[in-house]
Amino acid sequence: MKFAIIKERKNPPDRRVVFSPSKLAEAKTQFPEAIFKVESSDIRVFPDSAYKALGFEVTDDVSDCDVMIGVKEVPIDALIPNKKYFFFSHTIKKQPYNRKLLQAILEKNIELYDHETIVNDKGFRLIGFGRYAGIVGAYNGFRAWGLKYDCWQLPKAGPLPNQKALINELNQIKLPNIKILLTGSGKVSNGAQEMLDAMSIKKVSVKEYLNKTFDEPVYCKIDVLDYNKRMDGKVIDMYDFFDNPQKYESDFMRFAKVTDYYIAGHFYGDGAPYLYTREDVKSKDFNIKVVADVSCDVDGPVATTLRASTIANPIYGYDPQTETEVHYKNDKAIVVMAVDNLPCELPQDASEGFGEQFLQHVLPAFFDNDKKGVLKRAKITENGELTERFSYLHNYVEGIE
Repeated sequence: MKFAIIKERKNPPDRRVVFSPSKLAEAKTQFPEAIFKVESSDIRVFPDSAYKALGFEVTDDVSDCDVMIGVKEVPIDALIPNKKYFFFSHTIKKQPYNRKLLQAILEKNIELYDHETIVNDKGFRLIGFGRYAGIVGAYNGFRAWGLKYDCWQLPKAGPLPNQKALINELNQIKLPNIKILLTGSGKVSNGAQEMLDAMSIKKVSVKEYLNKTFDEPVYCKIDVLDYNKRMDGKVIDMYDFFDNPQKYESDFMRFAKVTDYYIAGHFYGDGAPYLYTREDVKSKDFNIKVVADVSCDVDGPVATTLRASTIANPIYGYDPQTETEVHYKNDKAIVVMAVDNLPCELPQDASEGFGEQFLQHVLPAFFDNDKKGVLKRAKITENGELTERFSYLHNYVEGIE
């Protein structure tokens, strides 16, 4: 079977790749019967020469390959009929802007496997860039604090080579005695926590965080039952929250009263309470000064996130009283960092990590008859039709919804 590492063609350019040269070499060692080709690219974080040096063919024509492996959406005119494709299609939530892409995939008889649909038998995602979003998001939040209060000048993350370089920059600043709140328990929040720990910031319990003052910066990591409570006062477990989110209300304001810098690294599920509303932010008890909304749910559970920001202009201000965007230097402004493609700022590390996951969870399925069902669960289209698992997209494809 022939696999192609395809060139990223979406604008703005994305320098990430599913397999770095070293990870592709590991894949070749693990699956010697596979043939790997690399489509030439002048934007990829790893140059063509790095793949050539390890013996891989680099070419402008990969049309003889069976499986095309990329990161972001492939432009419709670049899709090759009758192939298997792996990329983030941004279609499974019925995103209107990619309806034509999914229509073209069906018309061209392409088997589509979305990286987001690669899950285990319990439905948990096996691969993703979440960790790197958390890493860069935490860094960008500290950078935003420095710009707001003129206390340090951190460089942008993008030009720095890797996580280690980000940590080196952070360890050169002196933090005031602030309280930092981190929500979530998955890859995103764990990535952010790596940065806080690398800065030797003390981690404290919920009780300590809410009730004590400290003579050093501290952080507290909380999960859904810390910032949500049942309306009837019962305390059950997180599975009850996931099954019955409508029975819960936010209990976030007790944290907002004492927090200076908030990193949103949680996953927000449909029907769950918003963490805080625009009315909450108007309260004199709302103390948060900088929000790094790594989750970036626009106009949603983190009410200060009015829009996604960009790598070029990552921060803006939110005026609580007018509920509008203002310059982040405005005296009334809460600073918001809500870049929605943070891993792009750490392309080398993100690519290495993603390739490791793909090698562990996806490639073996091509050579063991998909014994774990990974490919079957992930497949969105086949023989010009939606698979049963994704038949809910029918009306979306037809333009009915």
